[in-house]
Amino acid sequence: MSAIRLLVLGAVRMHGRAHGYQVRNDLEYWGAHEWSTAKPGSIYHALKQMAKQGLLHAHEIAPSTAGGPPRTEYELTEKGTEEYFALLREALTTYDQRGDVKTAAVGFLVDLPRSEAVTLLKERVRRIEEWRSAVLKDYVPEDGPEQLGHIGEIMHMWVHTADSEAEWTRGLIERIEGGAYTFAGEGEPFVGVLADGQENPYATGERHPGDAH
Repeated sequence: MSAIRLLVLGAVRMHGRAHGYQVRNDLEYWGAHEWSTAKPGSIYHALKQMAKQGLLHAHEIAPSTAGGPPRTEYELTEKGTEEYFALLREALTTYDQRGDVKTAAVGFLVDLPRSEAVTLLKERVRRIEEWRSAVLKDYVPEDGPEQLGHIGEIMHMWVHTADSEAEWTRGLIERIEGGAYTFAGEGEPFVGVLADGQENPYATGERHPGDAH
């Protein structure tokens, strides 16, 4: 699963309609260029590809009075909305994944109803425990990593990471069940995107040809 698809769809959805530079600006605001492959080229490519796939509707907007080429604003289609939630649910429950996918999913967690978020996270814990058990068929933590030479450090890392991940997920479930955060249908959502024209203190400043479109 690619984190860039989830990130781009989520950013567009938060705006309702957004042009490519807004999406890029949001992802840099979230630091996604540091913890994922969300670089300018991949962002603009993803927007165009998902428009071709029918996940986004591309609206050509007239150029501003200041001149310049017309910009394209993107909006999720019904198919795009279905894809977004399918990716989000998959990312929340799947343990065998890259960290960028998990990070993106947590960032969009509150787009779901509270009860569903809890259910998905409990399924995540179950899968973590299942994966850990599979590792323990070949590795005994109590015997230390040296039992398999330096390769044992890999399995030691896997078990340690699984334990840490499960502990964090259980804590998140407890906080959500305790009433933390505002989920879908509960009121005004957390505003995690920049308004058009709002300065981004985390912008890289790197120029890209796609910024003008």
